[in-house]
Amino acid sequence: MSQNSDNKVLDKNFKLMAMSAVVLLILFVYTLYKGGSHIEGGSYYLGIGFLFILLFVALIVKMKQDKLKEYFNKNKKNSAFGTQLEQSKANASNEDLNTNIHAVNSNVTFKDVAGIKEIKEELEEVVDFLNEPQKYLKHGVKLPKGVILVGPPGVGKTLIARAVAGEADVPFFYQSGASFVQIYVGMGAKKVRELFAKAKQNAPAIVFIDEIDAVGKKRSGTSNDERESTLNELLTQMDGFEGDSGVIVMAATNKVEVLDEALLRAGRFDRRVHVGLPNIEDRKKILELYLDGKNHEINIEQLSIDTTGFSSAALSTLINEALLNMIKRKSKILDSDDIEIAKNKLQFGKKQIKILDEKQKEILSIYQASKAFISKTKVSLFDESIEKISATYPSYHELCENIKRDLAGFIGVEVIKKEKYAINHKDLEDADTLADEIVNKYKMSNSKEELLNNIKNDLRAELSHNADEINRLKEIMLKNEVITTNDI
Repeated sequence: MSQNSDNKVLDKNFKLMAMSAVVLLILFVYTLYKGGSHIEGGSYYLGIGFLFILLFVALIVKMKQDKLKEYFNKNKKNSAFGTQLEQSKANASNEDLNTNIHAVNSNVTFKDVAGIKEIKEELEEVVDFLNEPQKYLKHGVKLPKGVILVGPPGVGKTLIARAVAGEADVPFFYQSGASFVQIYVGMGAKKVRELFAKAKQNAPAIVFIDEIDAVGKKRSGTSNDERESTLNELLTQMDGFEGDSGVIVMAATNKVEVLDEALLRAGRFDRRVHVGLPNIEDRKKILELYLDGKNHEINIEQLSIDTTGFSSAALSTLINEALLNMIKRKSKILDSDDIEIAKNKLQFGKKQIKILDEKQKEILSIYQASKAFISKTKVSLFDESIEKISATYPSYHELCENIKRDLAGFIGVEVIKKEKYAINHKDLEDADTLADEIVNKYKMSNSKEELLNNIKNDLRAELSHNADEINRLKEIMLKNEVITTNDI
């Protein structure tokens, strides 16, 4: 009905244009006829020419009116469709933006995070991209959509994410994984949509999901509960924006092995940053930061040695407890006695902090030195895993080599200390699992026990023959709490 009405209007306009041109032309000719002897100059003749052109245009328009109608109708239809699409986007955005999720401006920078030099270097390009995106986009470079920080509790994963936002000076959207787990079905997914809608509205921005394992655990495939629907929505949202959108998603977990594989694939959380316990140099820098501006008589060098196994959060708690004890004894100077009292509180009050004496530290150093010697890779004192040979189609030799890397620590301690020690059960479990796969899955060996015994015997022979080298690497580990490839 509307289209027919529009066509009638167009016909009417064409007719009016043609009639106007004809009438004006007749009037002009009549004027010339009556007063031709009084006309001087070319103004009248110019007017006649203009009227003839107007009449010609009217005739052309009349002849092409069908094509013109089609053109105007098409444009109007496209315009209406575009308006409708934008309106639907606006409605969806308004619905998702009607939320209590708000960004914060982080005042933390890399200067406030001590002892993570390598991690800072890896994340500086993320900061640079947020600050100067055109530098990358003009070359067609897109940064990873997701960066996942992996490490034990208390190593500063959240602080690092805040520092990235602070360095880039962009809005920081913080959410814990547990906050997405709702009682009512669909509410968690709705919150995910709201979070990403807010981030896109405020781009460039950083979305940070702490303890993502609470919502990102592997899907069983046998149920469709609220957590899985929330995870599905998270995966969908991460696919819904490009690397040039200005939104960077960061997450933190200390249980990366339980995460769904879809989260870790390329195009989602495709960059993994390992944040380990600080080594001796890192602890020194962290302590210097925490003690800056405080009146103390602390030997920071010695304290960094005595706090082996402390995370950055534990070091912060240690200094805070020591300051509380200083106030309790009504002193204005922090000393070593305050540190010892605080350390005892942490030792007996928080079992997760590994406070090692000299003997325990030596045993762990031998364990890690043996792994470094066998694998020829970088190993830190508190690394719980080691770099393995990764091949799409691994050979029997490569699979056995990975078992050797898992067992090297146990056999190394046994060889050097002449006694077995219980240290890292996960290495034993990994070796046992892989040996079981070699026998039962790949059918490369007849007996798991025989396979493991042969590998252990080979390790004993190799490590015994190189005992002096293991002891040398042990001393490096005791001194630096890390063995690099240049040390091997």
